[in-house]
Amino acid sequence: MTQSPPTELFHRYYKRWIAMYKEGAIRKVTLAKYHMTHQWVIKLAPELKVSDMTRINYQQLLNDYAAEHERQTVMDFHHQLKGAILDAVDDGLIERDPTRKAIIKGRTPREKKPKYLNQFELHTLLTQLDLGTDINWDWFILIVAKTGMRFSEALALTPRDFDFSHQMLTINKTWNYKENGGFLPTKNQSSVRKIQIDWQTVIQFSELIKELPESEPIFVQENDKVYNSTINNLLTRHCQKADIPTISIHGLRHTHASLLLFAGVSIASVARRLGHASMTTTQKTYLHIIQELENQDVDLVMRSLSGLS
Repeated sequence: MTQSPPTELFHRYYKRWIAMYKEGAIRKVTLAKYHMTHQWVIKLAPELKVSDMTRINYQQLLNDYAAEHERQTVMDFHHQLKGAILDAVDDGLIERDPTRKAIIKGRTPREKKPKYLNQFELHTLLTQLDLGTDINWDWFILIVAKTGMRFSEALALTPRDFDFSHQMLTINKTWNYKENGGFLPTKNQSSVRKIQIDWQTVIQFSELIKELPESEPIFVQENDKVYNSTINNLLTRHCQKADIPTISIHGLRHTHASLLLFAGVSIASVARRLGHASMTTTQKTYLHIIQELENQDVDLVMRSLSGLS
């Protein structure tokens, strides 16, 4: 990146930094977040120069952003700025690291909707689905619930991905539903995986897709425009009809993982099934469930030990 004068406006420096270090190196959806951060810097600190990026000025920028955002969003904003700022420090444009000891504030989080269903609620939902002889979005809801796939992974499913004789489903691509369709790579290398499926799903889908082209998506066509909100609205109607908590399609992924954890499946196996890059991701996402299971384990240990006396 061409050396810039310390008097350059910070938002211009940040824009060039994004172009140099992030464009072509990260996924489009992540790059869009950096560009959104850039727009917020223009809005909140249009006159801030690189050389004026002190701890106080940086904290003021964070505080102004925090006035309209929740704490986790402010944390993301901080991390997206920090890389560029530390590079400016390394290049001698800023004397000291202004991000050191930054205080992350933010608005009180809104009340969160339920993220997952329990086993009875999921069963109630699945009995509401219209699973006829033709492909529809209710079949999509079923396969996500049974496998824990991501939305874009399920959209990319083709008949060739099913290995019915081994009860196996291969996940090796996603569908570019946010743009003009077409296959894309998976979120990361760990997302390429094989998922074991139950016999009922094998029987249902082997009949459902037997006449479909091997290498074409089951649920979408090349020029179809698919919106996440459309499927979520359908799922909402099913949840309301079943008188259960309303969740999203991504909530079905959480439901799948939660039921496996409560059933005693190891965190490592759940992480592989979900396509997480590491078990740490799984542990962070399902910390509340893991803690609940640990409490049950403590009770079990205590009962076992008391029986020895």
